[in-house]
Amino acid sequence: MSWLLPRFVLAALAVSLGALVGLWAGKLFDWPLIAETLGAAAAVGALVLIDALRSHRLLRWLRGAQTDSAPRDTGLWGELGYRMERAVRDREKMLARERLQLEQFLSAIEASPNGVLMLDAQDHILWCNRVGADHFSLDAQRDLRQRITNLVRMPAFVTFLQAGQFEQSMQLSNVRGQGTLSVLIRRYGEGMKLVLSQDITERERADAMRRDFVANVSHEIRTPLTVLSGFIETMNSLPLTEVERRRVLTLMGQQTQRMQGLVSDLLTLAQLEGSPRPAPDRWVSLDTILARINSDALALSAGRHAIVVAQDTGAELAGIESELLSAAANLVTNAVRYTPSSGQIEVTWRRLADGAGELIVADTGPGISRDHLPRLTERFYRVDGSRSRETGGTGLGLSIVKHVVQRHGGELQIDSEVGKGSRFKLHFPPTRVRSCHETALGVEAAVWLEEPQSVSIDRA
Repeated sequence: MSWLLPRFVLAALAVSLGALVGLWAGKLFDWPLIAETLGAAAAVGALVLIDALRSHRLLRWLRGAQTDSAPRDTGLWGELGYRMERAVRDREKMLARERLQLEQFLSAIEASPNGVLMLDAQDHILWCNRVGADHFSLDAQRDLRQRITNLVRMPAFVTFLQAGQFEQSMQLSNVRGQGTLSVLIRRYGEGMKLVLSQDITERERADAMRRDFVANVSHEIRTPLTVLSGFIETMNSLPLTEVERRRVLTLMGQQTQRMQGLVSDLLTLAQLEGSPRPAPDRWVSLDTILARINSDALALSAGRHAIVVAQDTGAELAGIESELLSAAANLVTNAVRYTPSSGQIEVTWRRLADGAGELIVADTGPGISRDHLPRLTERFYRVDGSRSRETGGTGLGLSIVKHVVQRHGGELQIDSEVGKGSRFKLHFPPTRVRSCHETALGVEAAVWLEEPQSVSIDRA
């Protein structure tokens, strides 16, 4: 209120001055009263004109963008300009803080691995994050303000949205290719809805793999147990000759060995999956591994195949000898089992230009159809189940090979064609390969450079 008294004083002074000027002028023209009145009125008009100009400047500032300062006048208009400018600046700061908070909130939702869609009371899309747009095949900008049921036409989703019963989530299949979504809807505000989506494709696939794994293990163990149970019952209930008894005991021993092999392979897989990656500074002689492989292959073949195993490679691999031996032995054993008599099996080692190395097991067997190649390393997967059981396989060998080579930073490459044999390559990165005369790479230069690779299938 500091402006009020000066304003009254100024008005009184202006009226008094105007009246005096008018009185002086009236005496000259012999109209003192009229001149005095006109002088006071002129003074009041001058004050009104000055106020009008100041108010005009303030209104013009208010109507503009208000980016500059308010008019710096004195008195009432100066006080009004200052108060209005401060209110405008406070409002701008508050809006900036709220805008920043909104941007941070939306950025947090955008970073979420789940999809988020915000719908109004008429199911129009108010906002969606990138994941939600990808889940429902939407455009995060173009499809705003569009009714979601016009864009997502899956009957199950439309029915779920219109039913209004959102206590439970729902699953949508084949949303994007072969994917599966879990969709949850929650109400908020006045009739608005929040659609939350989560891609559960991998979880569903993992659950299916676990179910298949349990079913396969149960089947694989139940079969020899059934055979053993039958033989035991036969021996208890029937009088057998010595020859028949020996034959039954031999078959029982085979089934027991089969179960032991299955359990051993399962334990090997569990150990591979649960143990840390092999150290990069423990070097194993490849020639030692190849010598043992050659001995085992010759014993298993019993002269039925022409077997050639590389010797004197002078190479060393960084890793665990037992795992590397298991991976290579599995490949060679499979080659011997599935290659017909008089066939050829060759195990070679090759050092690549970039320093990597490849252990190759090639055979002249019947080959594998390209339809089966992508699934060869799945647990218990068999191209020919009956034939695999005849050869004594558990269906876990290639799974073990894949896990071993991945743990050593490499990959398993398979090249096969029906009637032309098969080639299995264990590819090791340069940090895991050296010659005997080379200096070992330190831990710092090896282990952190490796990334596990997936199985590579050459279908040519």
